[in-house]
Amino acid sequence: MGNNHVYILTNYTKTTLYIGVTTDLRQRLGDHMSGNSNFSSKYNCKYLVYYEHFPHLKNAIDREKQLKHWNRSKKETLIASMNPNWDFLNNHFI
Repeated sequence: MGNNHVYILTNYTKTTLYIGVTTDLRQRLGDHMSGNSNFSSKYNCKYLVYYEHFPHLKNAIDREKQLKHWNRSKKETLIASMNPNWDFLNNHFI
């Protein structure tokens, strides 16, 4: 079983969302925190607010593509379904 994740990051003021996929969420969050990601670096998206686990990478990639086509409102509803207060979840993985 794989350790594949789709995740959503935001900036401190929660105005920008970044959706990504990874096989190592802990390492990828570290990359975002240290600025080793162009988009998240530019928009300061380093706060994890949502994630999903998938046993197969293909399923995670398909889900990432689906979420990237959603409008902001639908993404906000998804985040709130798991994380109603939009707490920063980084400490669960770092």
